[in-house]
Amino acid sequence: MIVCKSPAEIERMAVANGLVARILAELAEVTSPGVTTRELDALAERRIAEAGARPAFKGYRGYPATLCASVNEQVVHGIPSDRPMKEGDIVSLDMGVVVDGFYGDSAITVGVGRIAPEADRLLRVTEEALERAIDQVRAGARLSDIGHAVQAVVEANGFSVVREFVGHGIGAALHEEPQIPNYGEPGRGPRLAEGMVLAIEPMVNAGKPAVKVLADGWTAVTRDGSLSAHFEHTVAVTAGGARVLTRREARARG
Repeated sequence: MIVCKSPAEIERMAVANGLVARILAELAEVTSPGVTTRELDALAERRIAEAGARPAFKGYRGYPATLCASVNEQVVHGIPSDRPMKEGDIVSLDMGVVVDGFYGDSAITVGVGRIAPEADRLLRVTEEALERAIDQVRAGARLSDIGHAVQAVVEANGFSVVREFVGHGIGAALHEEPQIPNYGEPGRGPRLAEGMVLAIEPMVNAGKPAVKVLADGWTAVTRDGSLSAHFEHTVAVTAGGARVLTRREARARG
């Protein structure tokens, strides 16, 4: 069942998602060569606590950390570690919080220092795919229009869409209906309705789409070892169209 939120509930969700956006922006600023993903995780947890919120991921189905930090060929669900990141790495930072009973969820991928042009292109294309998906969010559109928009941008640029992981509804639970694939034909699935809140999250590989999960039971990596990028926004369907609840301050890469 797809749960539609009232305007008051969406405002409560905006608080949670705004906190996620601010913390991710700070994490992006401090990501640099020599920093560990465990240090980023500790900073995220500290900022959440300071805001009187709680982490959404820590303890969720046994996940051990506040942040998912996925480096290079890691696609999603990378567990923070003590390995220092190095110049030229890319890292996906995925984080959620709970505030006043509602969830916020967002992800960004950032370069560590100066990155290779093809890595930068992967990040730009993945973020563009997310924006084109958000353009499809309006009452009366079909759910599959979102994934089709992602796939069109990604494949036109020679990259591939991860198919094993999808976006999702979000609200009083971290994962609600509907599931939101990042591929497919347009004009299919449920119609979007005012009050739906969707976590849209393209995961894009520089090489082939296949992934595998490592022995830790969480970390998904590309099977061919190619780089992977991940961007996510939480978006509400309103009378005026899409309202992005996790929009961050613009930040230049390079």
